[in-house]
Amino acid sequence: MVTHSAKANELAIDGASFDAFERAGWERVATAYHDFAGGITPRIVEPLLDAAGVGPGDDVLDVACGPGYAAAQAAARGAAAVGVDIAHAMIALARRRYPDVEFQPGDAHALAFADGSFDAVVGNLALHHFGEPERAAGEFARVLAPGGRLALSVWDLPARARHVGVLLDAVAHAGAAPPPDLPAGPEFFRFSYEPELVGLFTRHGFEGVTVRDVSFLRTIATPDELWDGLVGGTVRTAAVVQGQPEPVRRRIRDAFERFLEVHRTGDHLEVPVSVKLAAGFAAG
Repeated sequence: MVTHSAKANELAIDGASFDAFERAGWERVATAYHDFAGGITPRIVEPLLDAAGVGPGDDVLDVACGPGYAAAQAAARGAAAVGVDIAHAMIALARRRYPDVEFQPGDAHALAFADGSFDAVVGNLALHHFGEPERAAGEFARVLAPGGRLALSVWDLPARARHVGVLLDAVAHAGAAPPPDLPAGPEFFRFSYEPELVGLFTRHGFEGVTVRDVSFLRTIATPDELWDGLVGGTVRTAAVVQGQPEPVRRRIRDAFERFLEVHRTGDHLEVPVSVKLAAGFAAG
């Protein structure tokens, strides 16, 4: 799950099965995800929109919009924003939170928009949820007007993105294998490697590609807060933990708490969050 072997991994992926798994998962945990990620994901939105050059009058597409953070902030900048997500529960949540912004169900692999419809496309921590990221990137290029800008954020490598990395390290320490019923998906950290992220853009004709780090600390009160968020408010990572026998889950939890202690500051924890943010212009 965390090794870098993208080409071999792609050969084993059934994109349709993985996407169905992701869709079903996000239908279940939409509210839990917002409760968990609402203090993290919105902090990436402003740099993401800056990278996409979003301003007044722009037509903006927020792909895999989740609870709608990026689309809502784009609208606050004066853009005409649309958010799409594969999970109807996410769309319903986004509409409740931001009733003045347009949200609609949509699949990143087959966007229901005409060629050249948007001045900017953004995806906040979206790529690792797509069964076919190359196909999705092709769609982003298609719906962008010539000279339009694409901006995508992805988790950094686990050694830097400790907010998710601490649990994945605990899973590895416990010797936990992926459950047999978990569909094989694209390697989770493939695009955390800058050459892979840049290559995704350039293969689809994007120019002037840049990559930067966005890093900050997330304050949490107890290990339970982070554990409950990761295991109750995510899909692929949670499935790995939840699919283990009870003794293995206990080993994961014990390792998780030990690894997290290095981030303790007094009566709370300061856990590093880090993402890669890439942007480029559509050819034209």
